[in-house]
Amino acid sequence: MFARQSVARVATQQAYRRGAAPQNARNMATLREIELRLKSVRNIEKITKSMKMIASTKLAKAQRAMIAGKQYGIANSEIFDHTPSETPAKRKLFIVISSDKGLCGGIHSSVSKATRRAIADTENPVDADSPIMVIGDKSKGQLARVLGKNLALTFNQIGRDIPTFADAAGVADLIVKSDVEYDSIAVVHNGFVSAISYEPKIVQVANENTFKESPGFRAYEMEDDVTKDLAEFSLANAIYAALVEAHACEQSARRNAMDNASKNAKDMIGSLTMQYNRGRQAAITNELVDIITGASAL
Repeated sequence: MFARQSVARVATQQAYRRGAAPQNARNMATLREIELRLKSVRNIEKITKSMKMIASTKLAKAQRAMIAGKQYGIANSEIFDHTPSETPAKRKLFIVISSDKGLCGGIHSSVSKATRRAIADTENPVDADSPIMVIGDKSKGQLARVLGKNLALTFNQIGRDIPTFADAAGVADLIVKSDVEYDSIAVVHNGFVSAISYEPKIVQVANENTFKESPGFRAYEMEDDVTKDLAEFSLANAIYAALVEAHACEQSARRNAMDNASKNAKDMIGSLTMQYNRGRQAAITNELVDIITGASAL
């Protein structure tokens, strides 16, 4: 056995002197690369599993907040049902709700596509220059590439945690105080269908002029401040209901995305492990062939 190892060592030294690399050098490099990839994929799997657990915990809290926040939307819808618009709106303000965070699938692109479809809709035409206000940097970047001239106002750092009514009231106050002209308001956000499904939806919100022109409100003598305050409060209600529902959709989508990423990492680990084992067996076989060949040469 010692003689065989000596022969193999001598053959390796002679190959180095001639400037040639050993036969298994390429296999060793490949095995090293596979080992490094295995290590990195295992680390990624740990991260995605942790993010999935965090998203699952946040999803439960977001669903409770969404159920409570929907009461605001129900109250709004009851008011809007009694304030039908007599004239169709041409210049509509689109309030797009997303977030600043990624790693949650196509949840941001869904509201961006819904906004573009609503502006390009031929059955319900609106002004091509209708203003757009975006909550969240992700959809802002997507819409800026296509409808950059329509962007009037953007918000960020909202919804990092569960949204509150104070966040919605602050956004509504800035919208009302802005100099943007519009005939009606449409809030575009993701609607929660189930823990694994969501779909974009558009909620129509009545503005101050709609309240003034409504037959139900004209029957009463009201000061201008009343309809103005009611319009701002209704807008805040609608934004808050959309924020909490969009937040629940985001956590659900992030949980599903991290679950899929963990499964893909697991499959990749299995494939790389098999490839590593085959390469190691091939390297051992080559070494045995070299030893046997050297022993036969003696």
